[in-house]
Amino acid sequence: MRRLCLLLLIACSSKPKATVPAPPSGAVEEPPPAKPVAKVDPVSEAPKPAAETIAADTPKTTVAGNTFIAPAGWSLVVRGQATILTAPEGDSHIAIIDVKAKDADNAVALAWAAYNPNNKWPLKVTTPSGDKDGWTQVHVYSYDTPPNEKRDLTAVARFANEMWTVVILDVSDAVADKRRTQFGIALGKLLPKGYQRESFAGKKANVLDKARIAELGKFIESGEKLIGVPGVSVGIIQNGKVVFAGGFGVRELGKPAKVDGDTKYIVASNTKALTTLMLAKLVDEKKLTWDTVVTSLLPQFKLGDADTTSKVLVKHLICACTGMPRQDMEMIFEFGKLTPDGALAVLGTMQPTTKFGELYQYSNPLAAAAGFMGGHVAFPKLELGKAYDEAMRTRVFDPLGMKATTFDFKRGQQGNTATPHGTDIDNKMMPAGRDLDKVVIPMRPAGGAWSSVRDMLKYVQMELAEGKLPNGKPYIAKDTLLARRAPQVVVTKDIAYGMGLMIDNRFGTTVVSHGGDVMGFHSDMMWLPEHGVGVVILTNGDGGQIIRSIFKRKLLEVLFDGKPEADNDLAAQAKSLVDGYAAERKLLTVPPAADEVQKLAPNYVNEALGEIKVTKTGGKVVFDFGEWKSDVATKKNADNTTSFVTISPGIMGLPFVVGTRDGKRSLIFRDAQHEYVFIEK
Repeated sequence: MRRLCLLLLIACSSKPKATVPAPPSGAVEEPPPAKPVAKVDPVSEAPKPAAETIAADTPKTTVAGNTFIAPAGWSLVVRGQATILTAPEGDSHIAIIDVKAKDADNAVALAWAAYNPNNKWPLKVTTPSGDKDGWTQVHVYSYDTPPNEKRDLTAVARFANEMWTVVILDVSDAVADKRRTQFGIALGKLLPKGYQRESFAGKKANVLDKARIAELGKFIESGEKLIGVPGVSVGIIQNGKVVFAGGFGVRELGKPAKVDGDTKYIVASNTKALTTLMLAKLVDEKKLTWDTVVTSLLPQFKLGDADTTSKVLVKHLICACTGMPRQDMEMIFEFGKLTPDGALAVLGTMQPTTKFGELYQYSNPLAAAAGFMGGHVAFPKLELGKAYDEAMRTRVFDPLGMKATTFDFKRGQQGNTATPHGTDIDNKMMPAGRDLDKVVIPMRPAGGAWSSVRDMLKYVQMELAEGKLPNGKPYIAKDTLLARRAPQVVVTKDIAYGMGLMIDNRFGTTVVSHGGDVMGFHSDMMWLPEHGVGVVILTNGDGGQIIRSIFKRKLLEVLFDGKPEADNDLAAQAKSLVDGYAAERKLLTVPPAADEVQKLAPNYVNEALGEIKVTKTGGKVVFDFGEWKSDVATKKNADNTTSFVTISPGIMGLPFVVGTRDGKRSLIFRDAQHEYVFIEK
């Protein structure tokens, strides 16, 4: 699963975009050839100057005087026009090259000549990105690196002060995932020489009157049209009053029912903040503290590393700061019979890849463990799942009046509820199967709640009121509530992660938020504590992550009369999504290549991820994983290996590389920091 998309977006956006799933397919075509590099004497052939080791995050400038931050632990060297940062692992680099060029293509060619004129991987697609932070003419160049390379190559060209600045990201998948925050630190403040980022510090928020709310609505409708998301529900609160709660679009394509403020969606990882609120209530009740050792509350809790296990405190479960990598595949492939106890047992197989507090690494299994631990503390005689559900009902949902919010999938899908959607092989939006979304059931403290914008606004209103209910009565102690917003780990220089909450200070005013993404549902909630404004946005189509992520910038523009960047960014990212799908489609064969299909075994097995049953009907091939299944296409990779790629709506783009292990046929699947080999059964 490719990670560079995120890094790239940190490099050229005010907020990271979500990763684009590898798109649909069509007829086989040869990958586009790499663009020729300029015929110049490469700087890389000159004598290499000594590298500087960076002891602490340090402000630096490129050769042309553009500012950035060199992350701690990395090394830095300047070669001609190229400023090159190298990760501690030694195999991953950020090169920032300042060049004079006639256009973006020429600038990228010159940048490659300076950094590595021998790059062998072909260019897959060039996509636009919105102008911002003083940069214009921003273009993103994505290269077709084979899965077995376990790395990504991306270049971003941007223009300012009569000069092009090109960032080349040449990183291994593992480093990209583990050190994503350091990429954000380095590039989050890559600004043109002399440029100061817009700040709203000291400004008073505008009243969200009818005209300003209409402007926000127009942004949503534009996003729906550009991306094809069927429905978006939005709720807005200002100074304790709900000023808007409604919807745009439909619950399901082809059906007339509209979404509104009461339509239910899976809110995905927004559930984490609700879970940490339940834990905060237990802190208020003196049943635990944020610094209580987890094993003293839940003896069966353990990680794959005993030393790490012994050090885990309650706050560490939900701070993304324990060094545990994102490792969701065991749950995604094997959730059918998974129970909360089973989810905890899987945690016992996971190993940290960084030290405590060193780097931000997001972990759904740890967040799930936090909820189940809290439930066990509150109701020790109940099964872990039931205990969590009851703790959430009694500590959160009932006191806040969140009557529509539930973890019951059957109830969540009844009545006024949204249907998840994904794109098909022709990039056409359609209803997606619901099977894969059920992965959140045994992991529900991390992302399994169904809710509506009206219900979620009740939670946001309490956050803005610092622990008081609408009638003025205290719900939770202010200090206990706000402890969840205390930074626990750095994400970028201006963004930190607390306990299930993101704290963003990029624009001079604090925005507390969290997002959520599962198949077909993408959501966000955000509030500005200093200005009494909060928003909930829920969507029912893949691509909705673009709308909800850029909405934060649009909200700030409307509140503070900021520079108009969000609309252009929305259009650029929508085009990037479409172009990315189209580029990937050219590389896929549907139906899959017959000669490659003949090489497949009927069954494969992996100890951690279970079985794959391969079925062939006519030219169609299906990979059945038990809990879910997908049609597959073939892709001839740039290194002449072959991948079978899932192409069903909502789950497109998972590559399985054909190979052999110990004389048996195999399929290799990877996430960023792990490799899973399915062997012929």
